[in-house]
Amino acid sequence: VQLQASGGGLVQAGGSLRLSCAASGLTFSSYVMGWFRQAPGKNREFVAGIRWSGDGIKYTNSVKGRFTISRDNAKNTVVLQMNSLKPEDTAVYYCAADPSSGIWYSPNEYDYWGQGTLVTVSS
Repeated sequence: VQLQASGGGLVQAGGSLRLSCAASGLTFSSYVMGWFRQAPGKNREFVAGIRWSGDGIKYTNSVKGRFTISRDNAKNTVVLQMNSLKPEDTAVYYCAADPSSGIWYSPNEYDYWGQGTLVTVSS
């Protein structure tokens, strides 16, 4: 199984970035997909998750209204559109896959992880 995250970079506060995660080696449409992030010195935290059918979506409170998660099961990709970025969004962002039916906030529930992509938001 491979999850390849991309799209990170340096952006000014208020700007936007689009993260993408390409999955291979798994039945993508059977997996809940999540985005997590980890800032220096902090634990990895849940950002957003989406069920296999796209009908169940969750966000952490700090990104609601600014971030949008979506998936394309035909292309085995999950996207995190990030708008109105803030310096506190600076972190390494990871995509992850979970074979269960629910969207879990704990990273321990996810079986597969991408390598991470760095997002830096300057003030």
